[in-house]
Amino acid sequence: MAQQLEFFPIQSPCRGICQADERGYCRGCQRSREERFTWQTMSDGQKQEVLRLCRQRWLRKQRANKPDTPREPQQPSLF
Repeated sequence: MAQQLEFFPIQSPCRGICQADERGYCRGCQRSREERFTWQTMSDGQKQEVLRLCRQRWLRKQRANKPDTPREPQQPSLF
């Protein structure tokens, strides 16, 4: 498979919220400690893989925090 050329550097996903959660991932960007510390030395392919993993971690966290019970409608039914 041909590689896609990168014309712009891959930006760090850091959001300035540098606190670890209970699993050790940053609460802001969802990177592990090792991923944060080695970001500058990673190749573009490695950075893209880290971004993919961060997206998966964020989606998993969103699903875990989603309530199981359906919410009541904002406007009560008239019937």
